[in-house]
Amino acid sequence: MIERFGLYLVMTNPVAGYERCAEAAVQARLRYLQLRMKRVPREHVEATARAVRAITAGSTTRFILNDDADLAARIGADGVHLGQTDEPIHAARARHPNLLFGLSTHDAIQAGAACANQPDYIGVGPVFATPTKEIPDPTLGLDTLGAIIRQSPVTTVAIGGIHAGNLPDVLRAGAINFAVVRDVCASANPYDVIRRLQDIWERFTDPTRCESPRPSH
Repeated sequence: MIERFGLYLVMTNPVAGYERCAEAAVQARLRYLQLRMKRVPREHVEATARAVRAITAGSTTRFILNDDADLAARIGADGVHLGQTDEPIHAARARHPNLLFGLSTHDAIQAGAACANQPDYIGVGPVFATPTKEIPDPTLGLDTLGAIIRQSPVTTVAIGGIHAGNLPDVLRAGAINFAVVRDVCASANPYDVIRRLQDIWERFTDPTRCESPRPSH
């Protein structure tokens, strides 16, 4: 079944701190929250992951750890997000059948091949240029993004350079869900940015919804 939830938040070096950013995601009732910490000692990743897990536990927000299925299972995360060069989903799932699995895809071929591994969702991108990766993949653009999403039988999450300014274009292209890193993580008030992004998505998916601004927290 294809899920519709809007914003998928990826936390990388949030200005407000990982715990406050996670609290904002839970307060906003986001469906997915991913912890992505690159080039950081594993013990530090584990400590941060445990702190985030404590915040998301018992909430409707699913906590996803990037890259490491074994660590995700050990700290009780809901799932793990794997890249094209990470361990194959079938191998990780054999050890940890209760985890949710997300997979990054960067073109139509990868997106099509991903379905054989039965991920719970696929990331599709980068849609636009983004500095969050040391060696970025070629950008897809809006037309290719829309074509991949329309052909995918699994839940898709558009990712890469998405922010409040270009989100309407991403949604018009066919995105059902979208991931954001910098727009939220660069803000000292992550809840306000999360709500702004979700409001755009909600207005797009339900044009009859009241357009009155939500009170900030």
